[in-house]
Amino acid sequence: MTGLVLHNYFRSSTSVRLRAALNLKGLSFDYVAHHLRKGEQRSADFLALNPQGLVPALVLGDGAVLTQSLAIIEYLDETHPQPPLLPDNALDRARVRALAFAIACEVHPVNNLRVLGYLKSEFGADDRAAAVWFSHWVADTFGPLESMLAADPRTGRFCHGDAPGFADLCLYAQVINNRRFGVDMGPYPTIQRIFDACAAVPAFADAAPERQPDAE
Repeated sequence: MTGLVLHNYFRSSTSVRLRAALNLKGLSFDYVAHHLRKGEQRSADFLALNPQGLVPALVLGDGAVLTQSLAIIEYLDETHPQPPLLPDNALDRARVRALAFAIACEVHPVNNLRVLGYLKSEFGADDRAAAVWFSHWVADTFGPLESMLAADPRTGRFCHGDAPGFADLCLYAQVINNRRFGVDMGPYPTIQRIFDACAAVPAFADAAPERQPDAE
């Protein structure tokens, strides 16, 4: 696969997930930035690529456009199976997906920029109130997630075993977001340990917001 173009934003957690996945697969890509706070994702050109107006979007060499970070990551895993991001065993794949979806479907949707912006514009929430909202929904999922990871012998250095995979991509990106909002990670030692293991892997570290060309 050549000629990949990644439309993303340096701080977007969904973009972080996908950048790390592309890096793990050893796939190079052209980086196109869309500043979410300036509304660049709602430009006519970008909406022609992704009518949802969301990042990331990945344009393949043949012009096909993929959207939704988890769908793109699974596509990459199917088309570039090494290194694998999901286990061979169906039961283990279900576990890994459950861990990933707990973050991607329970935490991220209620804490993304669109939701926080709506809280401020429609309900008068200030920055402190938005941070309280953010921390509440992190805790609502991270408490159970910590237990799920800590109690399961299949948890290794990473969420599932000793190689980074699908769930780690989501965990890593979310914990980066947590830091921006001052979330106390003390109650989540297993999650913090896994995050630290991810951060030591160059594919993850190179996907971090501060290392992107549009970082502010």
